[in-house]
Amino acid sequence: MSQLLSNVDARTKLAGTNKLEMLMFTLGTDSRTGRREVYGINVFKVREVMRTPEITRAPDMPRAVEGMVSLRGTLVPVVDLAKYAGIQTESSGQVMIVTEYNVHTQGFLVEAVDTIARLDWSQMRVPPAMVKADSGGLVTAVTELSDGRLVMMLDVERVLAEIAGIDSSHLYAQITPLTNHNETVVFADDSHVARKQVEKTLEVLNVKSVGAINGSEAWAMLKQMADYAESSGQPLRQSLGAVITDIEMPEMDGYMLTRNIKSDPRFAGIPVIMHSSLSGMSNQGLGRSVGVDEYVSKFEPRRLAEVLTRFLGGQPHHA
Repeated sequence: MSQLLSNVDARTKLAGTNKLEMLMFTLGTDSRTGRREVYGINVFKVREVMRTPEITRAPDMPRAVEGMVSLRGTLVPVVDLAKYAGIQTESSGQVMIVTEYNVHTQGFLVEAVDTIARLDWSQMRVPPAMVKADSGGLVTAVTELSDGRLVMMLDVERVLAEIAGIDSSHLYAQITPLTNHNETVVFADDSHVARKQVEKTLEVLNVKSVGAINGSEAWAMLKQMADYAESSGQPLRQSLGAVITDIEMPEMDGYMLTRNIKSDPRFAGIPVIMHSSLSGMSNQGLGRSVGVDEYVSKFEPRRLAEVLTRFLGGQPHHA
């Protein structure tokens, strides 16, 4: 199965083209609906695909965690995606997708993998509000294939945050609020969990912010801010302090958003911070190739605050 993930060099050339490669998979037929839906995950996050090995099951595990396996000497937690998503099926778990997020490796059990589809992020649509509410935000993007099938991209960051108990609340206490600055920070992320973490970081840092659910929405906000600054004769830098962007987002990804910002002279001097769980050095290099000023891994609020403090130039407030 791992041959599906070959030709990595070709995929790295997708940066800045608003394209992605998506590995499609199924979680089994849901006994409640009789349907077998198709899901997707960005290939950049996939290390390998394999038949599910023997799983060692430990007591008192979080919901949907099946146990752990040893992969070339590394202990990897294994999550049953069907169980997490509430799909009642007897056929899932035959295949394991090994993924990497923020330098953490984990396996996701699925029924089967389909193929890799090369798509444009503009083909990935934000799901309707009612669908997002019904799924609790688990579906971040939807696309329609040429055969009429709908493919749903899952918010894997939310899955990991809930299952692994990613709790960064203790890190917020180590953030020093800023004073003597009035700029607003615009941030974009399709993951509800990630947006809340960025919003909380900026709130503790005492920085005004505006959030967007994807690059397209953020770019519309930014152009509006630039137009207003231009019409009022004020430098944009006085109102816009920085832009924080995820990489993979429906409609417009972070690479394309950064390229748009860096190619528009009105945004000269505005720093762009890439905030992503795609933590490999190759992805950081791709971000810099389109003009990203700094790279910060997700779920590191103290590091994000440190970078923002440097770029915003405000004075730390000491009580």
